[in-house]
Amino acid sequence: MKTLRLILATFALHAVSFAADAPITLVIHGGAGVARADLSAEKEAECRKVLEEALQGGHKILREGGTSLDAVQAAIIILEDSPLFNAGRGSALTSAGTVEMDVSIMDGQKHTAGAAACVTGVRNPVRLARLIMERTPHVLLVGQGAETFAKECKLPFEPMEYFITPEQQKRLRKVQKAQASATPITDFTLRTGTVGAVALDKAGHLAAGTSTGGLTNKRPGRAGDSPLIGAGTYAEDGACAVSCTGHGESFIRSVVAYDVAAHMKYAKSDVATAARRVIHEVLPKHEGKGGLIALDSSGNISTPFNTPGMFHAWIKADGTIHVAIFEE
Repeated sequence: MKTLRLILATFALHAVSFAADAPITLVIHGGAGVARADLSAEKEAECRKVLEEALQGGHKILREGGTSLDAVQAAIIILEDSPLFNAGRGSALTSAGTVEMDVSIMDGQKHTAGAAACVTGVRNPVRLARLIMERTPHVLLVGQGAETFAKECKLPFEPMEYFITPEQQKRLRKVQKAQASATPITDFTLRTGTVGAVALDKAGHLAAGTSTGGLTNKRPGRAGDSPLIGAGTYAEDGACAVSCTGHGESFIRSVVAYDVAAHMKYAKSDVATAARRVIHEVLPKHEGKGGLIALDSSGNISTPFNTPGMFHAWIKADGTIHVAIFEE
């Protein structure tokens, strides 16, 4: 009997060690709202190149056995460093012409999260969100308190000029001119934009992160959905990982990111059905425009949006890259 137990224990150990890895997957977005008429061939090529770089950076971590959390952070850092997207360098400007950034990250395995809102100067806000999650008992730090913590952690800072781009200055002037003349702003891309990532690692764990400069011409001190867990970002092993982009107030009211997970857990929907329903049926009830990326524990992907376009891309276990902007 003792010998039998030993054989069974050995068999179980080997069964665990040879268990199939989860299908590593990374999905990213660079913001919803872009229209074909507003995107030149040159600008599209530049954006696609950065999206591919972000995918490769995150996928390398997953391929080498790294965590989904590390992959999400790595991909978002590349997007934050690019002036092409509304996050980090290239963030949208407040009504005062300054930059205030929002960010969050969530670990689907431990169900922990970190976030910061109205942050200035921090080169890569996603690093700050990760440290808030791992080094404090808090989830969300705001403004000066978040910046003080970032300095304590010796995170890199940049002067305001680093974050402000000519394109965002042009957008701010257009929005302010339209508002001064009471002209409706029909170009959704003038005001919004966000970056985000969701990932599944070999161990089957999910993670999600979102980073943004927020709305163009927002009041200083305004925070959107991106730093709010459940609204702009959510991850839960066994359900899904979600990162949102769009008009933040509507996403907050609809608790969009968690709603996708709720449909999967309680209505037993698959990730594609849940994500599409939230974006195309639930969000419009609050006049919400935008999109999201979602990934489940089996590597299934969904990228719905109700705007003309959304920068989104993914890479799967075999290294195949898919980059898209409009419905294909």
